[in-house]
Amino acid sequence: MASNRVNLDGLLIFEQPFARVPYENYRKVFRAAQKNIERELGAIQAASNDLGRNAQNVCKDTQEAIKSLEGMIGRVESLKRKVTDLQATAGSPTLGVMRERCRHLAIIEQVQSSQDSEHIRWVDTRLDRWIVDWVLRHGREKTARHIANEKGIEELVDIDLFVDIRRIEDALRGHSCTEALAWCSENKNALRKLKSTLEFDLRLQEYIELARERRTIDAIAYARKHLIPWQETHLMQIQQASALLAFSRTTTCNPYKRLYDSVRWSNLIQSFRLAIFSLNTLPSEPLLHLALYGGLSSLKLPTCYDHDVKNRDCPVCDPWLGKLAEEVPFSHHVNSTIVCRLSGKIMDEDNAPMAFPNGYVYSREALEDMSAQNDGKVKCPRTQEECDFSNLKKVFIS
Repeated sequence: MASNRVNLDGLLIFEQPFARVPYENYRKVFRAAQKNIERELGAIQAASNDLGRNAQNVCKDTQEAIKSLEGMIGRVESLKRKVTDLQATAGSPTLGVMRERCRHLAIIEQVQSSQDSEHIRWVDTRLDRWIVDWVLRHGREKTARHIANEKGIEELVDIDLFVDIRRIEDALRGHSCTEALAWCSENKNALRKLKSTLEFDLRLQEYIELARERRTIDAIAYARKHLIPWQETHLMQIQQASALLAFSRTTTCNPYKRLYDSVRWSNLIQSFRLAIFSLNTLPSEPLLHLALYGGLSSLKLPTCYDHDVKNRDCPVCDPWLGKLAEEVPFSHHVNSTIVCRLSGKIMDEDNAPMAFPNGYVYSREALEDMSAQNDGKVKCPRTQEECDFSNLKKVFIS
């Protein structure tokens, strides 16, 4: 039973993004509400202080004081509406997603064995989630929604997040930084903690586009407003960008030719994706790939790439999965596991290895089946050498 115990720590490693994404969404809701409250309460406090000072003046106009109080009441009511609307439109749904995901994670904590029906259902749901994640990363939102709806896992997948990512990336492909800069503004503090340079890179690209169009005056004004504030950390890049105005888009001077290169837009897309993934603790590769990497790495052996000894039951020996397995290290086994080439089964004390006179080894079960079908004769599939089953020798591995 111990071998069937669920490895909870290993499972939860993959579930960090699953719990983190709705948490980050709710943090945005909280920050938006906090900003509204601080702004409105600051204005109310200032109006209250003015009213208190003027109250000592007996000549104060009563109507003006009433108007000031009404203005304060109006601000409070407006603040209440904003916060209520924010909670209703974004806060409550996000809290619902967080509860559902915590409930889903709680199921696996109660499972005692990997053979339990609850565990099997949980694993099937996880695979559905990984498939949706893979589909979303390849820009197939409609397919993702269809799968999520069919499997009933809408609250367990991050379709809205990837739709937002796709929207911003499409804008960058269209050579527009507006949407990405708006996202940077919403996540300024988090990006600062990550030490991300995405916002500067976007600002620099907008400056380059102005230089490309030879809008020199606009480019200088833009640099003063948006690039100079970054001079403490990006002075050399700003200096190089300043000299860009002296070069046209057709320049052959390498430093400035690279600035005008359109490949920078592709780099911006990659930088944005890296930033938003880091913010939500999402891996840069699909979760399905990471799970496959883990499984393939535990099975990968040098013999998997030897055409003469491939095992038809080994995933790494499969041409397609083997291609994916090229990116992972070989497995490390303290004790070797010997697999029969004929049957694909492990050879052990219950299925002992048997050697032909030529030295090739196969499992006893496979050779007994062959012998029963050929009047006690067995044939080596590699050399085609034939002999009696009684001529085989049992192999003992130390």
